[in-house]
Amino acid sequence: MTTGWGFPDFDDHEGVHLFTDPASGLQAVIAVHSTALGPAAGGVRFWHYADSDRAITDALRLSRGMSFKNAMAGLELGGGKGVVLADKPGAAISHAQLEAFGRAVESLGGRYVTAEDVGMSEASMKVIAGQTKYVSGLPVTSGAAGGDPGPYTAHGVYLGVKAAAKRGLGTDDMKGVRVAIQGVGSVGGGLARLLARDGADLTLADVNAAKPEALAAELGAKTAAADEILTIDTDLVSPNALGAILDEATIGQLKAKVVAGGANNQLAVRDDGRRVHERGIVYAPDYVINAGGIINVGLEYLGQGDEAEVMARIARIPDRLNEVWDESEATGRPASEVADGIARRLIGRA
Repeated sequence: MTTGWGFPDFDDHEGVHLFTDPASGLQAVIAVHSTALGPAAGGVRFWHYADSDRAITDALRLSRGMSFKNAMAGLELGGGKGVVLADKPGAAISHAQLEAFGRAVESLGGRYVTAEDVGMSEASMKVIAGQTKYVSGLPVTSGAAGGDPGPYTAHGVYLGVKAAAKRGLGTDDMKGVRVAIQGVGSVGGGLARLLARDGADLTLADVNAAKPEALAAELGAKTAAADEILTIDTDLVSPNALGAILDEATIGQLKAKVVAGGANNQLAVRDDGRRVHERGIVYAPDYVINAGGIINVGLEYLGQGDEAEVMARIARIPDRLNEVWDESEATGRPASEVADGIARRLIGRA
């Protein structure tokens, strides 16, 4: 890894592009980590940051994660990420800003392919697609690849959670397994419904307290405070909100034997992967377990299959996780470092 430009998360990125559009008020970052396997694919998120440096850091970390995710998922895609800065928490992105972002994507000539992420929707992608052809996750007909990536991400995380439970808890049956889910949006909420169907004992939390309360009433689950969910007495913790939630403090307080969830960049710093490993906790590297959404929109963009092919590839996520865990057990290295090593080999950066 090579750091540079004052950003520790700069990892020999091929390009980091900053865009402004005074007419619409757009401020955006597009980070291209690698195009070794194909165009740099990754969603765009609309989010409020305390300062622009944090937005750039997020784009750097997320784009690197997309390189690794796409490589581990066997996609002919590199890794990139877009970030559009909101001027205040809870702001809505405007039609003009979406169009301006589309023009920014178009200016890169296909090196970056965008898709839906936090704060965006299928409707957002349609507006962006009016300005560039380098976009995926558009509304599709039944049976086709594409559309909202959230349900596909949730399904892949569900399969990964079951694989992690088997590895860390020794069970093939989720009935009665205590699972704490942090974040009950599209992915976490979808995961909760799938695990409830299996009879898991769920505890739900979200920064928007009304969301877990409503979902818990629907599923017969319990709720916990958002700042306590990671450290409650449970068998498995599933982070499905924003990243950097596993740090020295929270890892030291974990009571779960397994951490498996869909949030990106769960480890605050690289050494946190070793901290999790040294506590004997089974950890599912986030960019391996949460690849379902990019598999869906990636195959849509590449034109390489329908929904059946998407589901078949998502079904391989447990196999890749087991490959990581097997190597971790054989070498004594943390699963996070093993996954990074495999991904780097795949993109030619071993």
